[in-house]
Amino acid sequence: MTKPDPDHVLIFDTTLRDGEQSPGATMTHDEKLEIAELLDEMGVDIIEAGFPIASEGDFAAVSEIAQRSKNSTICGLSRANFKDIDRCAEAVRNAAKPRIHTFIGTSPLHRAIPNLSQDEMADLIHETVSHARNLVDDVQWSPMDATRTEHDYLCRVIEIAIKAGATTINIPDTVGYTAPRESADLIRMLIEKVPGADEITFATHCHNDLGMATANALAAVEAGARQIECTINGLGERAGNTALEEVVMALKVRHDIMPYSTQIDTKKIMNISRRVAQVSGFPVQFNKAIVGKNAFAHESGIHQDGMLKNPENFEIMRPEDIGLAGTSLPLGKHSGRAALKAKLNDLGFDVGDNQLKDVFVRFKDLADTKKEVFDEDIIALMTDGTDVDNDRLQVKFLRVICGTEAPQSADLTMEIDGVDKQVTAQGDGPVDATFNAIKMLFPHEATLKLYQVHAVTEGTDAQATVSVRMEENGKIVTGQSAHTDTVVASAKAYVNALNNLLVRREKTKPEAV
Repeated sequence: MTKPDPDHVLIFDTTLRDGEQSPGATMTHDEKLEIAELLDEMGVDIIEAGFPIASEGDFAAVSEIAQRSKNSTICGLSRANFKDIDRCAEAVRNAAKPRIHTFIGTSPLHRAIPNLSQDEMADLIHETVSHARNLVDDVQWSPMDATRTEHDYLCRVIEIAIKAGATTINIPDTVGYTAPRESADLIRMLIEKVPGADEITFATHCHNDLGMATANALAAVEAGARQIECTINGLGERAGNTALEEVVMALKVRHDIMPYSTQIDTKKIMNISRRVAQVSGFPVQFNKAIVGKNAFAHESGIHQDGMLKNPENFEIMRPEDIGLAGTSLPLGKHSGRAALKAKLNDLGFDVGDNQLKDVFVRFKDLADTKKEVFDEDIIALMTDGTDVDNDRLQVKFLRVICGTEAPQSADLTMEIDGVDKQVTAQGDGPVDATFNAIKMLFPHEATLKLYQVHAVTEGTDAQATVSVRMEENGKIVTGQSAHTDTVVASAKAYVNALNNLLVRREKTKPEAV
């Protein structure tokens, strides 16, 4: 075993596992690969890429991420049984640095689920951790619901796991019940009492049910934990997990009282935050710490005056530190391709010539509609889910007739597999009529689970970004689009989700015999 560096905190990102478990946040295979690549480039130490035994899709994603990763340790999750562990080992075996993360619930409530006595569970822990260690050199073990486990028993099973070969012991606050002082006291107690604790790394995994996940994680670090489990944007089950951007920037900004380093390139935070929000369908709240739209916005006269005199009056970090342009300088219809490319680079987007050509055409169309095109408008163009070259379904024409009397009607022309089809449908409103028209032209059984509209900038000519989430036979897909016409954005987002559904159908259909 390698003793943990007392001055360095490892960042363990579980966006692709715990984050994706959020209801409706399921990502496609290609989206998982893309997010994993961004995490790897950003400097994440360990990527928990998935739960290989859960599905063939999860196994395939973990396996391919393991092969592609250049820097990060690639970890898979497994329950405390040999079948799970073997499947996990198979998935991560081609990683340069593979890890198996195995777990079992140790609290009285969780011990009752498999109906095991304390002794029976202790034996199972020894057997499964030993089995995992025989397959890989790097084994992480978690006593699920550790914060509600009796301290004596927790010390006992952690000692067993260490002796069986675990190199990292993760302490999960599975239900988000712990407070910062308790989080610190628990880590401190385990380091003091468990034999061999000074030779392994203690990790902290906090949920945000009471809004204390970040505080609990940082308290654990001050007490001796040297690995933080977290997700981009705090994505996760229920109220979410510790947010990567929050703990990383807290350690960076308050290095005076928390003198610990990470290897995260913080200038890449904003870009990956936007991408995770898009592929998961979970938009970031405006006042979210670090990455929220208002995190660096100042409207109060006193604040604006102070910012003009010295930004440090009201900002404890620079927007540039997280990859956000320090100023929002609008482009217009007279701006050229070089100016657009420079703006994209400032916003953290690295585009090739072909992509720039496509974005420039859409930028010009938008500039003809709006007086000024702001940074947020450019970001919306880049995160628009539509792909006119590859999508089987495309919106070609839409006209909505609205009046004070219901129903409303929508005239829609769609291109379906290269053939234009037209229909007129009615609904309770313009969006409902439009969605009914799409379903008439392309019948399907998918149900709409979420429909959200966000104004990208201010004003009546602002772009609207629309996100939809749909489900068909357990398959959950998301769609997104931006347009100055909210109904058009809604139609394109809905069709984008259907195109993603078609891709999912194709990938999961049985092979021909």
